[in-house]
Order: sequence, then C-alpha cells, then structure tokens
Amino acid sequence: MSEDTEYAIQVEDVSKIYKLYEKPIDRLKESLSVTHKNYHRDFFALNDISFQVRKGETVGIIGTNGSGKSTILKIITGVLTPTSGSVRVTGVISALLELGAGFNMDYTGIENVYMNGTMMGFSRKQMDEKLPDILEFADIGDFVNQPVKTYSSGMFVRLAFALAINVDPEILIVDEALSVGDVFFQSKCYRRMEEIRRNGTTILMVTHDMGSVIKYCDRVILLNKGNFIAEGAPGKMVDLYKKILANQMEDLEEELQEMNDFSGGMMEPKHVSSHGGLMKEHITINPSRTEYGNGKAEIYDMGLFDERGNLTNLLLKGEYFVIREKIRFLDTIEAPIFTYTIKDKKGTDLSGTNTMFEGADVRPVKKGDEYEVDFRQKMTLQGGEYLLSMSCTGFEQGEHTVYHRLYDVANITVISNKNTVGVYDMESEVRVTRKDSEDAKN
Repeated sequence: MSEDTEYAIQVEDVSKIYKLYEKPIDRLKESLSVTHKNYHRDFFALNDISFQVRKGETVGIIGTNGSGKSTILKIITGVLTPTSGSVRVTGVISALLELGAGFNMDYTGIENVYMNGTMMGFSRKQMDEKLPDILEFADIGDFVNQPVKTYSSGMFVRLAFALAINVDPEILIVDEALSVGDVFFQSKCYRRMEEIRRNGTTILMVTHDMGSVIKYCDRVILLNKGNFIAEGAPGKMVDLYKKILANQMEDLEEELQEMNDFSGGMMEPKHVSSHGGLMKEHITINPSRTEYGNGKAEIYDMGLFDERGNLTNLLLKGEYFVIREKIRFLDTIEAPIFTYTIKDKKGTDLSGTNTMFEGADVRPVKKGDEYEVDFRQKMTLQGGEYLLSMSCTGFEQGEHTVYHRLYDVANITVISNKNTVGVYDMESEVRVTRKDSEDAKN
C-alpha cells in the first residue's frame, strides 16, 4: 500500500466474511470433521472494498441497511478484523460508533471519560484539561457522577459525542448515533463538527440524513450489499442511492456505465430532450405507490426539474422548481383539473394546488388528446424528505370524480443551508439597529 502521507485513511481490498450455519450443531460438526467438510455458507458483509480519505477531507458513506457501512467503520477503528485486505490509518482516531461502544456501564460518566481518554493515549493531566469542555458540551448536569447504566439514550449520546469531539481528534469517525439526540443537540454537534472540520480534522461519517451528506461532505462513497458501487460528488451519489432505494437497478447500472470515473465529478445533467425516453425514467419513482381512478385519463409521465432544468429529486431551498405532468385522455371530459400535493413523511398535506385554483382552466378534451402541465413555484419548505402526489380529477353531474390519482409517486429531498422554525420559511428580512441611549448622547 502507498506510504503517501496525503491520506488519513487507506482501505485496500477489504473483505469481511461471516460463516452462516443452518443449525448450531453444524458449527460443531464442521470443527470435528476429519474430511474438513463445510457445513456453512459464506456471507460477504464487505466484498473487496477499496477507497482513500485525504487528510482534512469530510467523507460520507451511504447505502441501505445491510450495505456494510458500519462494518467498514468498525474495521477502520480496529473493532473488527478484516477477513482479507488491509487498512492504513495515519493519525489519532476518535470514534462515535454504536451506543455503548467503549463505555463501562457500571462506571460513572466521569470515570468513563477518563477511561476512554486513556485508551486513546491521553494522560490523566491531559484529560483533566479537556474535562471542563467535555462536561459543558454534554450538559447532563449531576448525572456525570452517576453510573451510565442509569442514563437515557439521549444523555448517553450527549456524553459519548462530547468526549469524541472534544479531544482534538485528527480523525473523527461518526456512525448513526447522532440520530438519537434531540434536534437542538444535533444542531450543536454539527456546528462543532464544522469547527473541527475547518481546523483540518478528517471526518468519516455514516448517516441516513441526505441533507447532512450534501451539506457537510466533500465526497461520498456509496455501498450496496457489501459491494462498492461508486464514489464522487455528494449530489450525484445521493441520486444513485435513491435509485437503489427505489429498486431501479437497471437505471443505476446505466448511469454507472455513463460515468467516466469516480473522481468526484458530476455527470452532465440529464435533459429529456437529449436523452429521450420518459421523464420518470430519470428520477426516483416510488415502486409501492398507490394509484386509482375511473380510467378516463392517465398520467403517463411526470418529472421534477430544478432551477437549472435538471431532472432530479433533489431540490434546493430558495430556488424555483417545476413539477411537470403528462396526461393522456381515454375519453371525452368536460373540464379536467390537474393537481399536485406535497406531504411530509407522516402524511400531512403541506402544500399543493391545481389548475382550477390557479385559474388555468382546461376546455373540454376529447378522447386521444394529450396535455402537458407545468407547475412552477419557489421551494420554501425546510430541508428534509417529502412525498409528492398528483392527480387528474373533475366534476361530473356535480360529483367530484377521480380520473387518475398517484399517491406518493415520488420523493422530494430538499437541501437547505438554513432551516428556520416550522414547516416552511417565510423568508423574513431582518434588520438590527443599535439605538444609543440618551446618556450616551450627552
């Protein structure tokens, strides 16, 4: 492996194989077998993984559950030994992996801080100097003097993260543990991570929060079922990850073939005009969507376009975007209405409109007609994950009639550099003026 000091972490051809047995007795049979007969099958948690992380770089590892993300972190930190391959780490690692890793549940919070500091190579005197900052960051009060087995999961992660991030690590490795803390503590952690990132700390993080991946990471590594898929710019890798989530493996393979390399460059935007085909082939569509209607109309294609005209599920807060629907009519309809609705993950309607509300009435349509409808608006929702529904409806003999409705047909990931309170941003303009007192004037 290269001795290049440019890299903080070098992972080369790493595999982790577990032996799976049908029955517990099979393990004994295999160990006693004179003919060395196998009673197991090999499970590749990681299969020949290679990547490098430069010093001072923030790299994210993403993938579905079971893709090997946590396994590779444990191998890098020395918690697990690879079956084959090698890992080279240059620098002192501070790791926040699973809750409880490295903590003795019978020790108090302070005792665990000193114990873990010693394991990381710090002297008692050095930990004495760091302790005030750690306790201030954790902010769990007198519980620091209680056994950690009495802690809530929130208190536990506060102390664990406070320790990991306040020992001036050269390399910080963070797994999903942050998802346990409340939103205020998460915000505090990310601000601190940004500070140490600016100071040159190398950060390797695993998270399911795609907003954080795009906001904080310089580069992203995508894994799936223990295999390396790609690495590159965060936005591109998140797009590929969405295809895996939607089980669009053929589209994923096609995109990987089109990518010249995995050096972090973005591919050219996919415009339907240059690539042909349907819009929905170039974004992530929900394979488990619900759809119904009386069959008089069909929404046969749909797309999401960002401000630059790219087809994508990733939209930036504060920018304009377009929802486009293409409808084919299979019967004559007097006055069709085209709609869209954006909901949160709990199913609450957050926003939406239709051609009737907007005064864009459509005159009677005939069987065989096709229409294209664009809804253009500014994205003011907070950063997060949302669901898009759309429909073609109308009124017949005074009764509301659904011709075709698609529930939760696609996801929308909103990326934000500034989230305010609540569901959407009112785009306040703030002015602060210092007023001198009468005493100061005299």
